Amino acid sequence: MKRREPVSHIMTKDVKSINLHQGSLLEAKDMMEKNHIRHLPVTSGDKLEGIISLTDIHRISFGANFGQQAAVDASIFEMLTVAQVMKNNPTTITPDTQIREVAEMLAVEEFHALPVVDDDGNLEGIVTTTDLMKFLLEQY
Repeated sequence: MKRREPVSHIMTKDVKSINLHQGSLLEAKDMMEKNHIRHLPVTSGDKLEGIISLTDIHRISFGANFGQQAAVDASIFEMLTVAQVMKNNPTTITPDTQIREVAEMLAVEEFHALPVVDDDGNLEGIVTTTDLMKFLLEQY
């Protein structure tokens, strides 16, 4: 098994993100569904401001419970912004963080994704539990 491997070897580098001031909640939902991703970093320029998950969006979607999903969801998506729903100041890691440390963080904190930032807080990538599982499967 590879030891002391940096997360930069397994992270997604071509990260989809949404701009804090320009993206709507509906755009975030559509971007995640279109790209088959569950976590979307929120940025201002290159700086990471937060992260929003598909679970966050589903949590505020009441329509399925009342049989009028489209109408209810549209109202909620117009009422709320990405900034109101996202997790502010998420836990982050750097590209040189060891994969083992990332695995421990994901297991203990019960996160499913960690944004990867440089020393200035610029978004470099994202690592998910799926990335970690793929890496571990390659070891066997």
